[in-house]
Amino acid sequence: MSEEILINVTPVETRVALVENGMLQEVYIERTSRKGIVGNIYKGKVVRVLPGMEAAFVDIGLERAAFIHASDVLSGSMSEETAAEASRSVPDIRTLLREGQSLVVQVTKDPIGTKGARLTTQLSIPSRYLVFMPGVSHIGISQRIEDEAERGRLKAILEENSAAQGEPHGGYIIRTAAEAAPAEDLIADMRYLHRLSHSILERTKTVSTPGVIYQDLPLFIRTIRDLIRPQTEKVRIDSRESHQRVMEFVAEFVSEFSDKVEYYPGERPIFDLYSVEDEIQKALSRKVQLKSGGYVIIDQTEAMTTIDINTGAFVGHRNLEETIFKTNLEAARAISRQLRLRNLGGIIIIDFIDMEDAEHQRQVHRMLEKMLERDHAKTKITGVSELGLVEMTRKRTTESLGQLLCEPCPICDGRGFLKTGETVCFEIFREILRVNRAYEAESYLVMASQSVVDRLVDEESDNVADLETFIGKTIRFQVEAFYSQEQYDVVLL
Repeated sequence: MSEEILINVTPVETRVALVENGMLQEVYIERTSRKGIVGNIYKGKVVRVLPGMEAAFVDIGLERAAFIHASDVLSGSMSEETAAEASRSVPDIRTLLREGQSLVVQVTKDPIGTKGARLTTQLSIPSRYLVFMPGVSHIGISQRIEDEAERGRLKAILEENSAAQGEPHGGYIIRTAAEAAPAEDLIADMRYLHRLSHSILERTKTVSTPGVIYQDLPLFIRTIRDLIRPQTEKVRIDSRESHQRVMEFVAEFVSEFSDKVEYYPGERPIFDLYSVEDEIQKALSRKVQLKSGGYVIIDQTEAMTTIDINTGAFVGHRNLEETIFKTNLEAARAISRQLRLRNLGGIIIIDFIDMEDAEHQRQVHRMLEKMLERDHAKTKITGVSELGLVEMTRKRTTESLGQLLCEPCPICDGRGFLKTGETVCFEIFREILRVNRAYEAESYLVMASQSVVDRLVDEESDNVADLETFIGKTIRFQVEAFYSQEQYDVVLL
């Protein structure tokens, strides 16, 4: 599988596209005016403790107070032996935090919608191969490293060298990128993390409350740290300055990839390669067209994301069951890509077309599982339910692509539909009757959109005449060009 990373840097935003086999799979966007804060460490102040929610709000200097749950406070102050027990019985938040208390916290989720950032007191500082966790003694290994001998080798290297690093003591998570990495590279990562952790520890003593202690790397450098892999063929950057900074980072931390990073000076915009711009626009649509003629509908709501599959124009060749099976298989591949591309998280419900054959159900489920293995975000998937639904979760840490690039429609207020002209006309009739009972007027002026006024003087003209006769007053109409179809005013004359 060929893989390329395209990095587009401008003064206002940085965009990263992950392309596999010529097809866009993931896109990351960081705007200068609104950078993501996941991974940042703050010195905050507890502003409100909520015993009923086993949580507290913490002021870290953002527009909205951030949120921390009791279990996230515990996890940073407990040994690994008691962590599992604590997750089952969380003590009263009032025994852990008090209003006005200073607290060193790390952001685990960006503010999304009306919700503030999510926090934890268990700090984790990432590097290329490792994640360092101060105050914890555990060494964990990414589940994607499956070879037992390799897992043992990596763990042994860390156990042998962790004590030699000195203060501050802590635990590690060995990242997927560490597979087959030389011991000297892992040790170099450990030294880097300890220097950084010591620097963070010193800043906690001097930073005022609320204040920033540590900010994660900019997106174009995080991309090199987190996304570049041995199978990555090229990393192309269209900014000479950013390319130079990336090469300095590569030379210090991942020198084996130095020949894969190149500056892209082409006149053609870098995101026009592989039609990345077009794919981003398609990812904002509800409907995903399948090659067979079927299609997938994706609806993101506050509570969950729902996905529906339809055969559409695909009529198959053999029988209905085979047609449904092929459509579901194709949809499983498309859905796994769309989840990554749109960065959809939280609860996801997939309504595959009903399949009678249990073997077909198993194959479609397996296809979805296999395609999700490529996902950088953590996913959990259930079997097919009695209602034929597949339930899954995908870890959400940042806004989805749609939430980042779009805002609710000011006309329909995010509903996705408008009242019909007929409905608005009838509302106007009711409003005139209500006003007529409450106030004295010689006549009425209805101000509405062009489409509504056209209907009132055409299809509804008989009803308007009947209403004038009933109230004994004339009704005039005026078009307001800037009114939406649902807007109107009834003015007394």
